[in-house]
Amino acid sequence: MTIPDAEQPAFEGLEPRRRRKRTAVKRQRAEHQPIARVVLDVQAAHLGQTFDYLVQDKQDTQAVPGTLVRVRFGGRRVNGIIWERAERSETPDSSLRYLEQVLGGEILVPARLRDDITLIAQAYGGTRANIVRLAVPPRVARVEHEQRLAASFSGDAGARQTMCAQRADDLGERLIPDYENLRMLGETLSTGGKGAFVVDAMPGAGHWALLFAWMVLRALAAGRGVVAVMPSMRAVDDAVRQLRSLGLRLFGPRASQQGGYMGDIAVLGASMSPAERYRSYLAVACGQVRCVIGTRAAMYAPIDGNAMFVIVDDTAYQQADGMAPYANARGVLRLRAKAHDGVFVALGNARSPLSQWETDGGHVAESPVSGYSTSIQPLPAALKERSPWIRWLNREELTRLADPTIGSRVPHTAVAVLSRALKTGPVLLSIPQDGIAQTLSCAACHRQARCGKCTGPLEMVPGVSQPRCRWCAAAAVNWTCPHCHGDRMRVVRVGAAGTVQELRGLFRNIPMVVSSPHQPQGVIADIADAPMLVVATPGAEPRVRADDGGVGAYRAVAILDAWTSLYSPGIDARIDALDSWMRAIQWCAPRSTGGQAMLIGEADPLVAQSLMTWNARLLASKELEERAQTGLPPVFASACVWGSRPAVRTMLQGAGLLAGGDWALLDTQFGPMPAVLGPVPIPPPRTVDARELETMADRVKAVVRVPQSKRAELAERLHRESARHVASREPGELRFQLDPKDLI
Repeated sequence: MTIPDAEQPAFEGLEPRRRRKRTAVKRQRAEHQPIARVVLDVQAAHLGQTFDYLVQDKQDTQAVPGTLVRVRFGGRRVNGIIWERAERSETPDSSLRYLEQVLGGEILVPARLRDDITLIAQAYGGTRANIVRLAVPPRVARVEHEQRLAASFSGDAGARQTMCAQRADDLGERLIPDYENLRMLGETLSTGGKGAFVVDAMPGAGHWALLFAWMVLRALAAGRGVVAVMPSMRAVDDAVRQLRSLGLRLFGPRASQQGGYMGDIAVLGASMSPAERYRSYLAVACGQVRCVIGTRAAMYAPIDGNAMFVIVDDTAYQQADGMAPYANARGVLRLRAKAHDGVFVALGNARSPLSQWETDGGHVAESPVSGYSTSIQPLPAALKERSPWIRWLNREELTRLADPTIGSRVPHTAVAVLSRALKTGPVLLSIPQDGIAQTLSCAACHRQARCGKCTGPLEMVPGVSQPRCRWCAAAAVNWTCPHCHGDRMRVVRVGAAGTVQELRGLFRNIPMVVSSPHQPQGVIADIADAPMLVVATPGAEPRVRADDGGVGAYRAVAILDAWTSLYSPGIDARIDALDSWMRAIQWCAPRSTGGQAMLIGEADPLVAQSLMTWNARLLASKELEERAQTGLPPVFASACVWGSRPAVRTMLQGAGLLAGGDWALLDTQFGPMPAVLGPVPIPPPRTVDARELETMADRVKAVVRVPQSKRAELAERLHRESARHVASREPGELRFQLDPKDLI
């Protein structure tokens, strides 16, 4: 039995809360172009298109293309970038939703950058959302007010351009006579022309930074923007230091009481704090700063106009992005230079095979990320004057010199050279790697001690008296050297700490400095210009502080363990070895002041010759010749496809790359070859979860090769198959990368 209008008694304070009925909010769409097409922050490959949303009339002035918005998508709120505004949509009005919020109202992605992002996504088989995630830093709201204040101050652009022109002319008088075709680069920058250049820098402490500074000054004097990508923040610091010494200002707080930020150079890097990175990005997006220098994150800097795009050391591993679509900084900058009718410059010591391939106009094929480039190299007379005396101390040379310590890590000849150099200044010893690893060698001939059963390297295991093999774990009982029949072994420590212990017996009462990311002190930024021995890994070489405040030079440089370059598995192993050796020797004093550099150990003769003559074109040309015979990049475009075996096979079949497909065979000058190499098994990633380990048991990788003229279509086919795999929810991992650094 129920009683109408009866109420359930309750204690005071425990009665249920009565909800108020909310009145529906009336929204009025904008009068003009009420449709906003938004690129959402959704990384699925099959959701790469734009999505239509309605714009309220009160959001009309803020919701302009390029701004950050928040919308509802699939039951959740996500961020997105308004790509364009339109009058009508193909989606029914009943299915359209309004924009939830316009965040900030700042144009984060200008129109020119939106066009570049579309081209980059097409070139690397990704989506615009993939690129936007990497290009636009996370928003920091308080920075936007500071940026509006900074933009309100009027700058002295005309006076700054005049100053840049004067400094560029002064530097040009010193640099242009030493290089072939360098004047052509200066004229192209000054006249507003377009083109691509490959520049080989001469050795010398900070010389590459001086050459780069001249390019920047020449571009800024002509009203061009500059985007420069460096391999590391240390290289960024070197470039910024050189530019500041020439009168340019680093973007930072104003010295006056008005507040705000100002400057000529903005630094962009993933290691920066969110506020600093967002502040620098906004300054570039609004046009306050026209020069951007940074690591890989700077390749998407929102520079407009016919700018200059520079990449330094394009052979470095850091230039390849580690997130989908795995874009390469060199390809991105080359593509943007084409789209902007600007100038592309590849600056470095060791020339990459791709740069060498682009300088030969007889066979270069245009692709979205490559094309013909003009070669700029130092003249022989200037190179001889600026270079140190570079020697290769291998077994043959030490035999000629009658050195009794043939086979040792630091032979007597090198000890004598280093001892003389230590009387006047610091000396650098570059080792290929760091760690606590050690190896065994014959005490007589100094060759590596190997197992008699499987030829694996021997090692000393703590707690075990006999050496054991690393491969088969067999004990080396009654071991004898197969070369000299010696029966004694010595421990060779290849790490930084072990190297220092060995050198203490050779150089007594000499201060020693260890610079390596794996050491307790880390990377040493700089040292005094005084006698000391510096042991450093590649990229961690301390800079020498000169008495005048500039960058000094080492009196001698020695490259240890050159034999390790013979066993690197990468396709660019020889190029990488030459690049790391050149980057160390460039800090050596010239031969006119007694500077000497030594390459100690066995190495590839062509690599050693390229180093001694400081001519990386020798090695790059040989690499191109060999890769043309085997159908490898850059003669042919390549891509790596990896994931579960069924998914990889389905993608290759759908792209027409397996037997029966239109791209199954690759036509070369030596006859047809299979377009696909592999697939071969690969291990699961290091960060894989234990629950996912079973699903990655059959993980493979395949290498795809097509002519350079078909690179754009290859990216389209691989993207289409990847989107189909994700949309159909097929099991298994599936990824791909175009223009990979390594094929294995």
